[in-house]
Amino acid sequence: MTRSIKKNPFVANHLLVKIEKLNMRQEKEIIVTWSRASTIIPTMIGHTIAIHNGKEHLPIYITDRMVGHKLGEFAPTRSFGKHARNDIKSRR
Repeated sequence: MTRSIKKNPFVANHLLVKIEKLNMRQEKEIIVTWSRASTIIPTMIGHTIAIHNGKEHLPIYITDRMVGHKLGEFAPTRSFGKHARNDIKSRR
């Protein structure tokens, strides 16, 4: 279910403050965050945000095509190894 139009998109306050400070100083730094539920807004474009995937922080460069998506969509939490090669069930 999508968020109500009356409400603004969710962005964690600490993340928003960091981005506003970098925009005022016109600097580009990697911003580390655990907030996967935050929505990408236009002020984030051009920044690199390191998003936590449960094990490590993955640096993601924010582009204009990402606006409206959640940060967690770009940092997958599960890694697929591969299918078992010698599995009896797979040969049936």
